[in-house]
Amino acid sequence: EGNEPGDSAKITYSELLHKVCQFANVLRSQGVKKGDRISIYLPMILELVVAMLACARIGALHSVVFAGFSADSLCERILDCGCSLLIT
Repeated sequence: EGNEPGDSAKITYSELLHKVCQFANVLRSQGVKKGDRISIYLPMILELVVAMLACARIGALHSVVFAGFSADSLCERILDCGCSLLIT
């Protein structure tokens, strides 16, 4: 379910696994490894779930920052957690 009424998407577990594995490989190709900290700045869409699960799959820690935060607030959170990558 998305933010707007009527926003929804359906996906099978097999499709989700495929997307998560693909994105985990993208993260690895960017040099992300176990223990790295990642910030995720996305609205409530399927890609948010994929990014979170991909981080968990490779052992990276993730922090979700929702779109309601200002640029300054986002900057503070990134600096506080010492993240090495921002997914938008």
